[in-house]
Amino acid sequence: MTTLVRWAPFQDLDVFERRMRRMLEDFGVAPAPLPAADMYETETELVVELDVPGFEEQELQLEVVDSTLTVKGEKTEEKEEKEKSFYLHERLEKHFERRFKLPREADLDRVEARFHTGVLEVHVPKVEEAKARKVEITA
Repeated sequence: MTTLVRWAPFQDLDVFERRMRRMLEDFGVAPAPLPAADMYETETELVVELDVPGFEEQELQLEVVDSTLTVKGEKTEEKEEKEKSFYLHERLEKHFERRFKLPREADLDRVEARFHTGVLEVHVPKVEEAKARKVEITA
């Protein structure tokens, strides 16, 4: 008997991104860290949560274009730092950009975002399913 499994396209993209990062690290190229993210859905909405410690609300920017949610962060403070030789570097850089592909049922006109204690929450409501209606046939 065949079992049906619900396809999770976002999970596939995340796995691909992690594999690419590991491959680059194996070649000695350390890509800039990206904020950790969780993406989940409820009955009424899709929620994206990003850990952005050290960023202020005004340093974050959200954009929705063609079913793609883009989250950008850029620190505005400018400090002179001496050259450092990192053994480990996992903290977020002064800027980042993450993109998330939103499903067809996302209501792009009603996206809302909240920022609290270093976590950015983006709430994307789902559109109401089209309700069937009877159409009268006239001659």
